[in-house]
Amino acid sequence: MGENDKAEHVFTMLLEQATDDDNNKAYCYHCLGLIKRNQGQYNVAIDLYEKSLKIREKALPTNHTDLATSYNNIGEVYNNMGDYSKALEFYEKSLKIREKALSTNHTDLATSYNNIGEVYNNMGDYSKALEFYEKSLKIREKALPTNHPDLATSYTCIGLVYNNMDDYSKALEFYEKSHQIYEKALPPNHPDLATSHNSIGQVYNDMGDYSKALEFYEKSHQIYEKALPPNHPDLATSHNSIGQVYNNMGDYSKALEFYEKDLEITKKALSPNHPDLATSYTCIGQVYNNIGDYSKALEFCEKDLEITKKALPPNHPDLATSYSNIGEVYNNMGDYSKALEFYEKSHQIYEKALPPNHPHLATSYTCIGQVYNNIGDYSKALEFYEKSHQIYEKALPPNHPSLATSYGNIGEVYNNMGDYSKALEFYEKSLKIREKALPPNHPSLATSYGNIGQVYNNMGDYSKALEFYEKSHQIYEKALPPNHPSLATSYGNIGQVYNNMGDYSKALEFYEKSLKIREKALPPNHPSLATSYGNIGEVYNNMGDYSKALEFYEKSLKIREKALPPNHPDLATSYTCIGQVYNDMGDYSKALEFYQKSLKIREKALPPNHPHLAISYGNIGQAYNNMGNYSKALSFLEKALTIQQKTLPASHPYIKETIRRINNVKKV
Repeated sequence: MGENDKAEHVFTMLLEQATDDDNNKAYCYHCLGLIKRNQGQYNVAIDLYEKSLKIREKALPTNHTDLATSYNNIGEVYNNMGDYSKALEFYEKSLKIREKALSTNHTDLATSYNNIGEVYNNMGDYSKALEFYEKSLKIREKALPTNHPDLATSYTCIGLVYNNMDDYSKALEFYEKSHQIYEKALPPNHPDLATSHNSIGQVYNDMGDYSKALEFYEKSHQIYEKALPPNHPDLATSHNSIGQVYNNMGDYSKALEFYEKDLEITKKALSPNHPDLATSYTCIGQVYNNIGDYSKALEFCEKDLEITKKALPPNHPDLATSYSNIGEVYNNMGDYSKALEFYEKSHQIYEKALPPNHPHLATSYTCIGQVYNNIGDYSKALEFYEKSHQIYEKALPPNHPSLATSYGNIGEVYNNMGDYSKALEFYEKSLKIREKALPPNHPSLATSYGNIGQVYNNMGDYSKALEFYEKSHQIYEKALPPNHPSLATSYGNIGQVYNNMGDYSKALEFYEKSLKIREKALPPNHPSLATSYGNIGEVYNNMGDYSKALEFYEKSLKIREKALPPNHPDLATSYTCIGQVYNDMGDYSKALEFYQKSLKIREKALPPNHPHLAISYGNIGQAYNNMGNYSKALSFLEKALTIQQKTLPASHPYIKETIRRINNVKKV
């Protein structure tokens, strides 16, 4: 029997012995409510707290501090349930009583201010959160000795807000103040010291300094191992934190190892529908999503959703997160209708649960925009990315990294539309913020340089493209372990430029470096491996080594057939590439066969005006042209042009090329 179960047994027995209006009965209900809150049974906790409150309201004067405690406890549960308006209502009732009943520097007033600050922090109203946390701190500084642990709690809370605002230097400043107090006030293996190391580790993790993050998380873990029993939930949290760093470092086997340790403890320590168990399943699902095992990812994300539905009210933000995680897996699988379905479910909850300028709402708009970007509906993508951006501009300081991400997303749409000057404008805005807000070797800076490199590559300015891709690569080499998947992507980008420049030996060199990392870092059927094989196939095709090209394109296709659903757009890409080889070999009927396979998938998977459909129509038109079937060629090339003129700017190179092909056919 666990500690909570023993306590529940004792207080249930005491409750049976108490009389109806006995203050002891109120206390028993109060303690049972606390136990249920710790078990994650929030509705039961509220019911018990309210029973306690009813007795106290009858028995006590209206400004009695025990009433304030009852209101405070109910507010805490509503905060845990994500019902922030209710949480504020009860915390403010508690505060009113304490303001009347207690002296101005009483520490219970500090607790009330602290609790209200926590709700505002959860709501994403960081200025309000700081206001209340600082009120709490002022009282504690006056009322308590300089090394009191409650002062450390105040510094920790303020540090958390700054970390949420991505002001990492401020976050570290307050977390370190907190830590200094804990070191003086507590014995060396006290759990609060472990929590403090964990908080500092989180900042370094968010800064992309993964070695520092691991150092602090491991310090935290060593204390927890000495101070706590082997199945304590805080040990599970510690395993989770370490798993998170390994996941960010791209060491997915290590990440799984630590996340599974977390899950093992959480299953033993908590009730089967506890929200923390749902979190454990989510983390494992995210790793499987990262390694491209989408069926496993869905399995774990759905376990998370099942628990979250049972444990939390229907409009809790964590439920929205669960739907969003499933949406992300479907998006990666290329099942865009399913992705939209889950992202929209998530968004509806966020709209009900959160204030209109909460950063989570902005993230939600971003996710929906990403799906529209993937399906080639660029006007819709821009609409949602701009909604997201408007919230970030209102909710966040002007150099917040999330604003940089937002500019980057908008830049990506313009890049996909072929509006390269606009793409550069937004990518450069993104870069400026990241250069101010982040340390010089943060992976997000590498992302910015890579994005700008991609635009220059698309514009045919290969020297500029290489310059930015190499800047990006230098950061990744410093910031990430040598087999991180992002390094493989970086080698792939550089290889692509050399391929476009016609320097095929250099292109192969970089594509093979990319492949080596992916072979070490990823499972054998990961979609990114298919990308590597496809890239190498393209170089061999350009070199006129068609048998080698087919060999690599077929390797790529085999992986995609195993890893992806049958109508995934990447399968269409594989068929297109194989068709291109047969076309270049002069086997036009074979080329046509593969181009048509590609078209069938794209017609099912993509909206009717997607640019990739235009590519398919153009390829089929070219094959018919090569076969001497000029009427068929003209028909397909005109279909391609119609789509391109609807979706791309008039100056786009694809439009010019299609018009050139149409004119050539008409001349015959």
